[in-house]
Amino acid sequence: MAIDSDDTTSTGYAHVLLTRQGPVATVTMNRPDKRNALSRDHMLELIDAFTSLGADRECRVIVLRGAGAAFCAGHDLGEMIDRDRAFYDDLFDVCSRLMLLIQSIPQPVIAAVHALATAAGCQLAATCDLVVATPRARFATPGVKIGLFCSTPMVALTRAVGQKVALRMLLTGDPIDAEQAHAAGLVTEVADDLDAAVAALADRIAQASPLVVGIGKEAFYHQAAMSTRDAYAYTREVMADNATRVDAQEGMDAFVGKRTPTWTGR
Repeated sequence: MAIDSDDTTSTGYAHVLLTRQGPVATVTMNRPDKRNALSRDHMLELIDAFTSLGADRECRVIVLRGAGAAFCAGHDLGEMIDRDRAFYDDLFDVCSRLMLLIQSIPQPVIAAVHALATAAGCQLAATCDLVVATPRARFATPGVKIGLFCSTPMVALTRAVGQKVALRMLLTGDPIDAEQAHAAGLVTEVADDLDAAVAALADRIAQASPLVVGIGKEAFYHQAAMSTRDAYAYTREVMADNATRVDAQEGMDAFVGKRTPTWTGR
């Protein structure tokens, strides 16, 4: 779903709000009465929103927020009781599609976490490229306490923090605070003024060539699972191709000429 670039809000979703300020789009999970729990329908709307924004050349950065008292309380347990295996297979497939999509679109996605991010909500934050949190934010994977181990949240969590921190969170279900999450690598920045910190970070990213940022994001996740030797073989090809692009030539010429580059996205 496309939106204009003048602070407008889309109304085409039941559980998601989209706003735009210049090159920065904000996706707000809007189920405050359910603490933004990720029902199947909610996740499908998020998939649609991120897919649309990912294809939007005017959008350079995406911010993900949660309305109300929580960032996201994880899966909607109310729809998960007394269902058959096919339902669970589909639900977790939709969840996995959402997480993979966030990392596959070219725009960096910043999670703005103002409060609790738990279970699949913690997974969602950990999946985002960057996380800015307030001091009162909390992160937890408490599935073990209700008999449903946070196995899919574990994927994102273990790629963001060390093994021992991840296992403590997964095995105890106990939350960590924003400073602990920052020390562990789950949070990029802790800020009292969340809006200002997110806006400043988004603005710095939006000043770069969107083409080059997209190339870099794709390469980052692709090389992360490779051996060092294979990663160098892959990234030297990426960098050589990047160097031939118009924006790379413009950026290097602007640097040498001590002027501000003009990006064309080519």
